[in-house]
Amino acid sequence: MMDEVDFLLVHAGELHTLGGAAGPRRGQALRDLGTVRDGALAARQGRIVWIGPTDGARRLHLAPDAMELDAGGRCVIPGFVDPHTHLVWAGSRADEWEMRLGGATYEEIAARGGGILSTVRATRAASGAELLHLAHSRLDRMLRHGTTTAEAKSGYCLELEGELRMLRVVRELDRTHPIDLVPTFLGAHATPPEFDPDGYVELVCQEMIPAVAGEGLAAFCDVFCDRGAFTPEQAERVLKAGKAWGLAPKIHADEFSDQGGAELAVRMGAASADHLLRVSEEGIAALAGSDTCAVLLPGTALFLGLPFAPARRMIEAGVAVALGTDFNPGTSPTLSMPAVCALACSGMRMHPAEALTAATLNAAHAIGRAHQVGSLEVGKQADLVVLETNDYRDLMMAFGTNLVAGVVKAGRVVTGAR
Repeated sequence: MMDEVDFLLVHAGELHTLGGAAGPRRGQALRDLGTVRDGALAARQGRIVWIGPTDGARRLHLAPDAMELDAGGRCVIPGFVDPHTHLVWAGSRADEWEMRLGGATYEEIAARGGGILSTVRATRAASGAELLHLAHSRLDRMLRHGTTTAEAKSGYCLELEGELRMLRVVRELDRTHPIDLVPTFLGAHATPPEFDPDGYVELVCQEMIPAVAGEGLAAFCDVFCDRGAFTPEQAERVLKAGKAWGLAPKIHADEFSDQGGAELAVRMGAASADHLLRVSEEGIAALAGSDTCAVLLPGTALFLGLPFAPARRMIEAGVAVALGTDFNPGTSPTLSMPAVCALACSGMRMHPAEALTAATLNAAHAIGRAHQVGSLEVGKQADLVVLETNDYRDLMMAFGTNLVAGVVKAGRVVTGAR
């Protein structure tokens, strides 16, 4: 006999579990949503203990204080996992957006001291309390759009105490907010004006990484490897130093030019290579033969007016493709994973089922959390989203409209659907 359950969802017209995969989905398997019609799901103490048709839920024993949620025939999906965000920052870059509309490029603006360095100046000047307040409100908006787990990077202070302050904010938010956060150290986001690139890489490797690891503030170490950022050689130094201190590698790769960042990610055993707008065929082949996920960020391509990443070529080659928002103040100021899924379909010609898988299960693999989240399976967290529709494809078609009716985090309704 099953123990009492404290959460029960019934009558999901389509319950898309995405269950059954041992690793990230690839190729045709990206379209396998593991759908249960008129589905039900039960949880105890935040973990899923049973999934099946609603008719089968009659044998379950509900605790006296259990929450029962009737989906009323609506579609239910796993909570979105956002594997690439720049959550913590201060300031505004609206003026730069206007400059780009007038013809200035991202790289031209950066060369004049704008871009990342503009946000660095504002974030350095902000207190930890200010950064905490700003980031908390952003997480609230993310939650309303269905995100239940997100990665969060540092990288907008580019000096030791500021980077530590950013990561401490992430730690506090992970403790106090319903969204689970996975922290990433991105000290090598850009070169601050007081350093040359090699000197700054030395600081990152010799002082910042040991301090971050010493406080247990990050799970990953990231680096921006691209034209105008860090060379592959510099990026490799950073990632090796991170690995030596127990930080798993991730990489911003091949966004503006092909620097062999995808190949470097594979050689380093990175959890993910992100952006990849300019990835080469050799890079695609390397990713396809590896466990490194390709995190595609179509919001950035749209906002910068750049060609989208070659998602179809990657999928056909067998790359494990994931999706993220790249939420940041200058090049992708969106918090909405549904909007990213819509762009993946319209801009990168992904099938709606591929986009949903890439934004949940594969995204969880890209941040090392697939054993906990990303699909609805017995033993995993009961993180799920109830949509306002009975067809998940409406989520991608209704671009710019939030169709999230409610969000359940660890078996508790945290927004809507009460």
